[in-house]
Amino acid sequence: MKIQAGRADGFARKPDAAVRAVLLYGPDSGLVRERAEAMIKAVAGAIDDPFRTREISAGELKDDPALLSDEANAMSLMGGRRAVRLRGALDSHAKLFEELLDDEVKADSLVVVEAGLLSPSSKLRGLFEDHPKAAAIACYLDDESTLADVIRDSLRQAKLEVASDALEFLVGRLGGDRMLTRRELEKLAIYCAPLNGEAGKVTLADAEACVGDSSEQGVDDIAMAVARGDIAELDRTYERVTREGTHAIAILRAVSRHFERLHFVAGKMAEGANADGAIKALRPPLFFKAVTPFKMALRQWPASNIGRALELLLKAEMDCKTTGMPSEAITARVLMQLATAARRAASSR
Repeated sequence: MKIQAGRADGFARKPDAAVRAVLLYGPDSGLVRERAEAMIKAVAGAIDDPFRTREISAGELKDDPALLSDEANAMSLMGGRRAVRLRGALDSHAKLFEELLDDEVKADSLVVVEAGLLSPSSKLRGLFEDHPKAAAIACYLDDESTLADVIRDSLRQAKLEVASDALEFLVGRLGGDRMLTRRELEKLAIYCAPLNGEAGKVTLADAEACVGDSSEQGVDDIAMAVARGDIAELDRTYERVTREGTHAIAILRAVSRHFERLHFVAGKMAEGANADGAIKALRPPLFFKAVTPFKMALRQWPASNIGRALELLLKAEMDCKTTGMPSEAITARVLMQLATAARRAASSR
């Protein structure tokens, strides 16, 4: 069955007991992970209980296709329902899940499946949307409305209210990845922790002091550096971000989102809109400090080249999942390739 956006978080906190497997997919890898972990906790009590949870990789399934059925049908030694987690699922796994869902074995495990972007014609997505024992949840990037709700709710849990100008600033700076958004808000909540347990308020100055610098030096900076051909900035920021633990695929997706936004604006301009008007149509809106480098990148990337860049980024993500090569090396190579192309375009102007 297909879970609508308004039901998604509630379903993640309390999965339907009749569902054997849930597919979480979409461009927001942080939201995919957040909902996956919420489901696992709801079913198994924790995400790392060795008796009630099991994580398997796409590589393990390639070597041993029966592993999925074996784990899904296993019983917990200590009692209680088990959760099986599969990351990096692909359309090639659809047949395995079809066999699992059609199996009459009455196991009590929930299989939580994480995937990236899946088109409406995806076999895996279609199976989970149509099968009565399965569910599919799309995890799209937060728009202005949902992001504002996430910010308010997260800060409210820390007994903090947010000023309207601070909220506007945060909406402009966050939203590229739900998990990264949560981390930034947790840091902000600590920074603004209310005294004596009384409710406090987040001001614009608080938001700028706490969120601004880290956002400028995160995965968004990598995307901007790639698009404008700033190889030195790319090398410096990529090393820092990976050292801090950001996964290579999350970086690839952030860069892909940036190029998708460039493609959107380039398309609007091809239809006759000016650059400023096309940029204002972006949702979530582009932070004002990013407008100038974004325009610079537009001049260096014709629409046809943007399309090719997106193809290379998608191939790099697939290589990270299927080749067994180090993800960091694959990602660094494609980012350097794109940044070099942007630099050459700038020098030829």
